Amino acid sequence: QVQLVESGGGLVQAGGSLRLSCAASGRTFSTYAMGWFRQAPGKEREFVAAISSINYIEKYADSVKGRFTISRDNAKNTVYLQMNSLKPEDTAVYYCAAPNTGRVVTTTGEYSYWGQGTQVTVSS
Repeated sequence: QVQLVESGGGLVQAGGSLRLSCAASGRTFSTYAMGWFRQAPGKEREFVAAISSINYIEKYADSVKGRFTISRDNAKNTVYLQMNSLKPEDTAVYYCAAPNTGRVVTTTGEYSYWGQGTQVTVSS
């Protein structure tokens, strides 16, 4: 059974930085892509970033491009989301997710496994 456990959320002032981590277990981590999504109150869950299993191809939502960086450490079975220049509109619960493919995918329906989420709050 695949398990994903996020950590690193918290409260930060606008312009600040946070790094989220997601530890995965239950299958061969290096074989599959990984992604981050977020959900703000009253809004649908939205794609933030994803990274492929091979060649570490990255994809970002336009709203975070240039500010967020996704990375992975296959030796630690962990994916990261470095968030810089945070804005109040980045406030949301952030979810780590894993699809059943090594390709970058961006829709919630393509992801089979989800973490419990970690709260990120950016104050103005």
